[in-house]
Amino acid sequence: MTYILQIETATTNCSVALSENGKTIAVKEVSDGYSHAENIHVFIKEILAESKLKHTDLSAIAVSKGPGSFTGLRIGVSAAKGLCFALDIPLISIDTLQVLALQVQITEGVIISMIDARRMEAYTAVYDAQYQQIKTVSATVFGNHYFEDFLSKEKVTFIGNAVEKLQTALEHENAIFLDEVLPSAKEMSALVYNKYKKNDTEDVAYFEPYYLKDFVVTPPKKRK
Repeated sequence: MTYILQIETATTNCSVALSENGKTIAVKEVSDGYSHAENIHVFIKEILAESKLKHTDLSAIAVSKGPGSFTGLRIGVSAAKGLCFALDIPLISIDTLQVLALQVQITEGVIISMIDARRMEAYTAVYDAQYQQIKTVSATVFGNHYFEDFLSKEKVTFIGNAVEKLQTALEHENAIFLDEVLPSAKEMSALVYNKYKKNDTEDVAYFEPYYLKDFVVTPPKKRK
C-alpha cells in the first residue's frame, strides 16, 4: 500500500489528508482564520492515530505549493519538509489552483481558480473540463476586460475565495460564480499518487513555496 500524507495551507483552510493508492481515506481541516501553526501537527498526529498508522508507514509527503498566503504556505511547507527529512521519504508538490479547480465538475467551458491576493487582485489560473491548465498562473487585477477572451466564447466557472470581490467588478451572462470555496488536501490524492508513481518529486533541501509575488510588509497605522 502507498500511504501519502497531504498538506494544504495556502488559504485560511488548514487541511491535512491521508490517501491510500490515490484515494482519500481520512481528512482533518478547519478554516476558522489562520490557525495553521496551532493545528497542523495536531491534525497529522490525529489522522495517523485514527487510521492506525505510524509515521514510518508513510511513503511520501505532499504539500500544496501555492500561490496563496505567504505565512500559510511557509507553515505547510516547513511541516512537510521536516517530515521528509525525519522519515527520509520523498516530497511531492501540487499546484494550489489546480487543487481548487478539482472541487467543481463541468461538461462545457472552463474553470478559473481564484485565490485572494488582497485589494482588487487575485492569483488565477484557467483549466479545461479535464483539469488541464490552459492559462498559466498569474496575479490578476479584476476588471470586465481581463476574462473577456473566455467569456465571449463559453461558460466560465469562477471558483475560490476571491470570487466575491470579482462579482463586484464583473457582470456577464456566461459567468458562473462559486464563492467561499477553499482548496483542500482531500482533493490532492489522485494528483499526488500519479506524481509518486512517476517519481516526480522535489529536492527537499531546496524546495520553496511558489509565492508568485514578493512579500510586502505593511507598516502599522500610527495612532492619533
